[in-house]
Amino acid sequence: MLTRSPSRKSVNLSIDADLLAEAKALNVNLSRAAETGISEAVRKEKERVWKEENRETIEGWNRYFEEHGLPFSEYRGF
Repeated sequence: MLTRSPSRKSVNLSIDADLLAEAKALNVNLSRAAETGISEAVRKEKERVWKEENRETIEGWNRYFEEHGLPFSEYRGF
């Protein structure tokens, strides 16, 4: 199977000047570091949105398990 690298797009970012100087002095790849940070922020936001969208269902299941316990709990070895 052929895999393609994601396309890249140039963007302008505003970054704290001291942090930028330190990163350059340490030879940090700014594009990769920014991409990693943005990717993590997107992942966390998707998780937050999913939890909010599913909050009522999650709370309902939590109430059910509090009232009735876990299914087959008598067979659990831990």
